[in-house]
Amino acid sequence: MDAHLRELFDAFQQHFGVGPGLGRGYGGSLVRIEGLGTAFLKSVFRAAAALHRCNPWKKLRAQEIFGLRIGKDTDWPDSRPPFYCVQFTSFGDPSLNLYRSEEDAVAAIAGIRGFPDPKSIPKRGFLRVTFGPEAEISLPNRKIIKQLGLEIAGEKAFPLIDVVSSRAGGGAREESLGFRNPSLEELRWLYACMRALAQMVPAIQVVEKPQRSIESVMQFIDIQWPAEDRKEWDITCVRVSFPPKEEQQQQNDQQGGSLPKLAEVSDFSPEMMDVLLALPRQCIVCEKEVSAEKAPRCSRCKAVVYCSHGCQKRHWKESHKGNCEVYKAMMDLEEELEFKGFAFPCFIDHSCRWLELLGLHGKGMWRRMCGCFKNCPFGLLPPEGGETGAWGLEDSQHPVDEPVKHYGSAGMVVLSNWADYYDLRGLPAESPVAALLSHPLTVYHIVTALSPFTKNLLAKNKEVVLHYIGPEPELDWMPAFTEISHLLSGAGSLHIIMVGPEVPGSLSGMTEVLEESVKVTYVQGFYQEHADSLPPPHLVVGLNSSLESDGNWTGALEVIKALGVPGFFTDYAETCCLNAKQVLRAAGLHISYPLTPNPFRSPVRHQMPSINVPWYSNGFILGINV
Repeated sequence: MDAHLRELFDAFQQHFGVGPGLGRGYGGSLVRIEGLGTAFLKSVFRAAAALHRCNPWKKLRAQEIFGLRIGKDTDWPDSRPPFYCVQFTSFGDPSLNLYRSEEDAVAAIAGIRGFPDPKSIPKRGFLRVTFGPEAEISLPNRKIIKQLGLEIAGEKAFPLIDVVSSRAGGGAREESLGFRNPSLEELRWLYACMRALAQMVPAIQVVEKPQRSIESVMQFIDIQWPAEDRKEWDITCVRVSFPPKEEQQQQNDQQGGSLPKLAEVSDFSPEMMDVLLALPRQCIVCEKEVSAEKAPRCSRCKAVVYCSHGCQKRHWKESHKGNCEVYKAMMDLEEELEFKGFAFPCFIDHSCRWLELLGLHGKGMWRRMCGCFKNCPFGLLPPEGGETGAWGLEDSQHPVDEPVKHYGSAGMVVLSNWADYYDLRGLPAESPVAALLSHPLTVYHIVTALSPFTKNLLAKNKEVVLHYIGPEPELDWMPAFTEISHLLSGAGSLHIIMVGPEVPGSLSGMTEVLEESVKVTYVQGFYQEHADSLPPPHLVVGLNSSLESDGNWTGALEVIKALGVPGFFTDYAETCCLNAKQVLRAAGLHISYPLTPNPFRSPVRHQMPSINVPWYSNGFILGINV
């Protein structure tokens, strides 16, 4: 802290005596933290005020523990983040508690009522932010708060920040409580934590009946460090999860920054081995084809395939050393991203082989799921005759062509995931239609759930104009897009304008009415070339957008920024979306909806030749605003 403020605090303390500090009840103060600047202290108080205003204590209980991962482990001293879990408690004054492990959080629950019980305090201690009335703040610290103009959310929202630990008593003495100031790194972690939680808490869905439960959470939130604290990076990604997915600190202890050994296929589960052994793999460095049985992988993240130790060493030096932890975090999501309820194969190593297994190869809309019809332009597949028609399935395995009978608020059907949809439509778990419906139901999810503006327009029975950039196979999936109309059930209408170079010239300028509530207009060419002549949009979307690799997005993003409309984008893998965020930021666009797994991603996972990270059509989604 600035020397003159420390001197000022000492003078206040000498005159008024000791008492609770800026964060503590034993006479200390945050102004004594070495290296803490006035500007960053103001940022911490602003973050605390923002968190208090969203009132997480009204929604969450002490036993509901959240996992947080802030940036990469290497961003923190000794590659060890100071905390991994957080918990909200409301016994007495409301507080936010930060723990170093999930076990510490669980063990502490028994002793959090009222003043902490030394026996329940983790040996490594925990950081707490307690919000209380001004009367609990000592006069010296009240003076400092006013002197600096620190932001306070209300009369009973003065944040008290300290680290609490237990100390063994001497001889026969019992354990007692110990208090200290947080370190600067602990305070930085707290700052990012509070900023992320303030954005995430309002979106948490709590079900009270028949039994209280919280829907699982996995959100990726970008937090910009305040200007006064920027060191090596300006923005960090915070991953918030419920239930918590704790990083294994033991691994960090063992690994350090050294080159990990090569993992053999036998390091994977028996179930995954059966799949992996059937797949030809490719070295990520030299692209040499490797026998699946002998293909070694990075032992730390298990995400990258090599042909030899030499290629692994080269890749480690060039890029993987900085990305290994990120890939490991992505691989940790494997189980959560997998849909458990389907009774058809949900792993693709070869599209034709998968379609043949389901008896769908060469049928209806499924013809765009492999490359056998690549010579036929998108949108011009000849109509499919036969008994099964466009769906290629028996009637009982695809949705009927009529509006749903169940109504949600404002007439729209409210859907949270594939389980809701399959139950609503009475589809069996054996039906693979989710693989075809991922595109239209992702659009439906965006306009009815993620975008409040379009949701309100539909609720008022108005039309939503959607600019859909870069369509390709979905140009042949219009029967599937008809399902959007059936789900809207008369609540407003949707005009989808599909713009892209793959739109065939014979369709360009045409408007197709799918149902009463949905019509699609086709426009050939790049979005930036035609945006001025199109009806103004309420929303822009790009599905499986490849923002990181498709240079044509540069001009389109400039147009989106000029239009000032929100947009949503999906991509196959988390790594694609992380790179996409950089592209969006570079275009001057603000990430308004954090990177999140898309609940209507295709349930079918694709196996890539050189990398094992989860890869799904429309796998992850993020939103932007200007």
